[in-house]
Amino acid sequence: MDDIVKKAMAKWPDVPHCYGWLALDARGAWRMRDERAQHLNLPGAKVVQTALLGFINRNYMADERGCWYFQNGPQRVFVNLEATPFIARTDPTQGLVLHTGEAVDTVERAWMTESGELIVSSAGKIAQLDDRDVAQLMTALEIDGNSASDEALMGWLEGGADILTLGYKGRAAPVERIAREQVAAQLHFVRMPAP
Repeated sequence: MDDIVKKAMAKWPDVPHCYGWLALDARGAWRMRDERAQHLNLPGAKVVQTALLGFINRNYMADERGCWYFQNGPQRVFVNLEATPFIARTDPTQGLVLHTGEAVDTVERAWMTESGELIVSSAGKIAQLDDRDVAQLMTALEIDGNSASDEALMGWLEGGADILTLGYKGRAAPVERIAREQVAAQLHFVRMPAP
């Protein structure tokens, strides 16, 4: 957390929390949701200012309920999550990188939804892979130690008993099936925080 944020929290400890004004989309973009966007259930305007993006990323954390927020000075701005608390992208030199810019060193566990969305856990952070990058990681999937063909992967998604793993940086992480509507509950985070 930035020092300026810590000082603001100490100076104004009772600032009310903010809900609905900030969102993280499934491709890792921060979105500001004004009253119109909230009223019409629109995604909101993409945040593009480099300094603001860095400030949000450095001060992004979760509370004890599993609600993610951006500590904006003395105010907690709770984040609506389209997918998961973090979004991962592929990078040619670092492998996977979170939307906050942090490189993913290891993948401990992974999940795949019935729609083929790939979710990974790294150092306690849950990240769905940006859909534009899923195809790049499909070659790292193995079923029972063999490269996963499209047919074998479809069979696994439909309930096959084979063991699916994701190879990442020399380690094979187990991949589990997860229902899309159960992701937040099973992985312990809140998609739409409320007071």
